Amino acid sequence: MTTNRALSDWVAQTANHTQPDRIHWCDGSDIEYRGLVDGMLKDGMLQELNQKTHPNCYLHRSNPQDVARVEHLTFICSHSQADAGPNNNWIDPQEAHAKIDALFKDSMQGRTLYVIPYCMGPSDSPLSRCGVEITDSPYVAANMKLMTRMGNVALKRIEQDGEFVKGLHSMGDLNPDRRFIMHFPEELTIKSFGSGYGGNALLGKKCHALRIASWQAKREGWLAEHMLIMGVENPQGETHYIAAAFPSACGKTNLAMLIPPESHRGWKIWTIGDDICWMHLGEDGRLWAINPEAGFFGVLPGTNPKTNKNAYDMITHDTIFTNVALTRDNRPWWEGLKEGSPVVDWQGRPYDGRNGTAAHPNSRFTVSAQQNPGYSPKSEDPSGVPISAIIFGGRRADVAPLVYEARNWIHGVLMGAGVASETTAAATGRVGVVRRDPMAMKPFCGYNFADYWNYWLSFADKSTTLPKIFHVNWFRQDKDGKFMWPGFGENLRVLRWILDRCDGKARGRETAIGYVPASGAIDTRGLDVDADTMRALLEVNPDKWRNEMQILDEYFSSYGERLPSRLREAHRQVAAALSR
Repeated sequence: MTTNRALSDWVAQTANHTQPDRIHWCDGSDIEYRGLVDGMLKDGMLQELNQKTHPNCYLHRSNPQDVARVEHLTFICSHSQADAGPNNNWIDPQEAHAKIDALFKDSMQGRTLYVIPYCMGPSDSPLSRCGVEITDSPYVAANMKLMTRMGNVALKRIEQDGEFVKGLHSMGDLNPDRRFIMHFPEELTIKSFGSGYGGNALLGKKCHALRIASWQAKREGWLAEHMLIMGVENPQGETHYIAAAFPSACGKTNLAMLIPPESHRGWKIWTIGDDICWMHLGEDGRLWAINPEAGFFGVLPGTNPKTNKNAYDMITHDTIFTNVALTRDNRPWWEGLKEGSPVVDWQGRPYDGRNGTAAHPNSRFTVSAQQNPGYSPKSEDPSGVPISAIIFGGRRADVAPLVYEARNWIHGVLMGAGVASETTAAATGRVGVVRRDPMAMKPFCGYNFADYWNYWLSFADKSTTLPKIFHVNWFRQDKDGKFMWPGFGENLRVLRWILDRCDGKARGRETAIGYVPASGAIDTRGLDVDADTMRALLEVNPDKWRNEMQILDEYFSSYGERLPSRLREAHRQVAAALSR
């Protein structure tokens, strides 16, 4: 099935070890996708939804013990434990192979082994990288069709380039005690056993595009980041591109698909990607970005026409839903949806409102990016798009201002390394617990964070035209615990200030932590936000920030001798400015 000897040998060896009933090489065609869906409808892995309201939409229900990523069972198996760092779980590669290969033994008996060649990024882009996933899950094969450039187009690229990431997956018996997701970065290999959930089973996503790719990127001189990519087009037809990183529950997808408010007629937002960004230095010294994915694997609860109209509109057809509830007329339903009522919960049980949520809190949709009303043709540009600004963000009630700008690239790396969010009661039972999530990469960096920060810092020596770096916080609260900034589409007002700063047009006021907008620099016309509220939103409280820098210093110290001296010095400079 392929001229690549390494690939054909690997498939044969895997089949001999796992003993499937048959082998299917995925070609990526629509006919193949239809066959996968029909097969899953027949055996009950998928359920057809209301075809009048949601044509070509289907429901998949996970095993109740297999509904999310399992970070404690996810490992970076580098040769050196120090290379994996304190930010990752580690097992010696030889031990890891032996442990998981024993689980794979005969695991595909009675099943089909699917060979899925896929390309992360436009198939003709020099910035793209390829992989092959072997799996016994038709659900994975169908999702990979929506999420990647999959099949013959990718196989052709693999045969041309020679190198590919190897991903081996089996659902096994879905026993949580026999579940592992293991990454072997030096070998460009992933092995995942015992889960059918997307983040653990769709190996092109977090496993390849972040954990393995971050290692590849360091080796090859680029960046693989947990960032959205969006284009902001002004009424004059000029488009600037932004890459932005946010921890979970901070509005990342909503920002990527922002719809300009009525006050901003003539402005447009183009979505390149909502989750992953690969950035390469161009000959012009700028960072050029591609989205390695071709689809969305998005969280559903809270999605409705008000919070994210583009996401809501694009999943009305040709979508796979996972772990949602059902209405009486067989439409998908989740918490935050403003229409319909659930009668069946995500586990297929009658729902009466007394047994927890109707949809699982991590219920998902899988859909092609081309169905997004804000889809940008630049998504398939082999050169990618030039990034004007990088934004980091978190959920903080009273420390971080609405927006502030780093003084330079090195200060910006400090800003990204210090990203933190406060938990909500819905998530943890406790409010305000601060969790550090540097660059929003805590679960996804494939090597030691200290080395990762040092690698980021090295870009300051490679170019003088790097993007400006900013931090935003849509979640600042007043003394009554109410959000002070309206958020959603109004966030465009903050993006305008950011991009004007990149063009040297907007006014900023220097503070100890960086530049905040000068008085009146953010357009608030038509908003119910008065001058006092804006002052509070942009306040930098020295006492709170001194405490913040002390906590950050303690966090950095946990990385020991590998912590870059330039990061330590950038931290010292901010701390000193706060003490003046």
